[in-house]
Amino acid sequence: MSWVGIDLGGTKIYAVVFDGAGVLAEAKTKTPTQGGPLAVVDAMAAVVRDLGPVDDLAGVGVGAPGVIDSVDGTVRQAPNLHGWMEPFGVADALSTALEGVPVAVDNDVNVGTLAEHRLGAGQGADNLLGVFAGTGIGAGVILDGRLRRGPTGATGEIGHMIVRRGGRLCGCGGRGHLEAYAGRAAMERRARDLERKGRDTVLVDLAPGRRMTSGVFVKALAAGDSVAVELIDEAVGALGVAIASAVSLLDIPLVVVGGGLADVFPRNPDLRIVPAALGDRGGSIGAALMAAGHIGVATVGK
Repeated sequence: MSWVGIDLGGTKIYAVVFDGAGVLAEAKTKTPTQGGPLAVVDAMAAVVRDLGPVDDLAGVGVGAPGVIDSVDGTVRQAPNLHGWMEPFGVADALSTALEGVPVAVDNDVNVGTLAEHRLGAGQGADNLLGVFAGTGIGAGVILDGRLRRGPTGATGEIGHMIVRRGGRLCGCGGRGHLEAYAGRAAMERRARDLERKGRDTVLVDLAPGRRMTSGVFVKALAAGDSVAVELIDEAVGALGVAIASAVSLLDIPLVVVGGGLADVFPRNPDLRIVPAALGDRGGSIGAALMAAGHIGVATVGK
């Protein structure tokens, strides 16, 4: 018996086939930037079919960005997905596209944190905070061995914690949020804005007409680009403030950081901050674990 786990990100869709013990196959594609939710569902269905016959699957799990209703599989808010303006029933739509295969949906960072807790850097920890920095920034919270979602599904929205009062505009419309300083999309907007204002940067040269991926930032840092250094310093500083606040509030002894920004300096000597162990596969494996029924999320389909 096997399940497919899909990590739906702002730049890519990454899927794996998981048999409960390990990854059997994987595939990925770019996340559509036009066509809204239906185009994204079509792209996810195509990736699943790339992995093999759908009638062999016990179920599909999707880790999606934003605020999720995990009971009915609806993505209620997804500001980092282009054209996603209204709540959309991803579980129903994807199940239909896959001929009735059961589909479960949860927040992408929740399932990534679940995977690290079960199989990665958080194994054996009853309490941990999983923080993932990508196009946006989110966190998953494990307390007393259980993943917590909260009454509205918004537990762990660390990207929208205020790190600077009245600060930079966030993609959600608020100001001073962590995501406005450390989210990849916001960092790209800032880089292009600085370039228009006369600050030369190889970030724009490396990505003149496409997204500034993490790889682009790595190359710019290697070249000693001053704008890249400034943006990364701001991101790490803002991330450190947000994590320190969350740790103080929740009394968490372990933080697992994924997405490339793992160098945060803790003030509490008893706090451990470790890099995620499952890499790009973490979100997809966590989505597959969810689909396999390892957590209590309803599925839609046959």
